[in-house]
Amino acid sequence: MNPIRYAKNWISYRRTMNELGGLSSQALSDIGLTRYDIRQVASRSFR
Repeated sequence: MNPIRYAKNWISYRRTMNELGGLSSQALSDIGLTRYDIRQVASRSFR
């Protein structure tokens, strides 16, 4: 993988982790996620 693409994907992963991690459990539930799901959702942007 291209190093620049890798870096951009990593930034996207971290941003997603931070944004979802900052939501309350109720807000996550409203969008159909649990705290356990956050890493899986964020990892989609890192592929």
